[in-house]
Amino acid sequence: QVQLVESGGGLVQPGGSLRLSCAASGSIFRIYVMAWYRQAPGKQRELVADISRGGITNYGDFVKGRFTISRDNAKNTVYLQMNSLKPEDTAVYYCNADVRRNIWDSETDYWGQGTQVTVSS
Repeated sequence: QVQLVESGGGLVQPGGSLRLSCAASGSIFRIYVMAWYRQAPGKQRELVADISRGGITNYGDFVKGRFTISRDNAKNTVYLQMNSLKPEDTAVYYCNADVRRNIWDSETDYWGQGTQVTVSS
């Protein structure tokens, strides 16, 4: 079994910053792509950013240089630094990881429980 645990969400004023973390634990041989998604009330879940094992990154168009995704492969952890936050960034942020549990298995997608980010004055 693999668990993803997010932390770092909360309430922040417009223009503020937050740093999300997501640590993967359990039966892990290798983690490939790690990503952050978000879902606002009444909207579909959307990709915020993803990062390959080698550090290649990809961002949603709405990020526009405000967020930075990074990872520590030794710690099986992915981070999302969010700056210049806007009220429209309010959502539940979910961690996602593409995990191979052992050398014989194929990759499986895992999700965290989500962490609430609220941007409001």
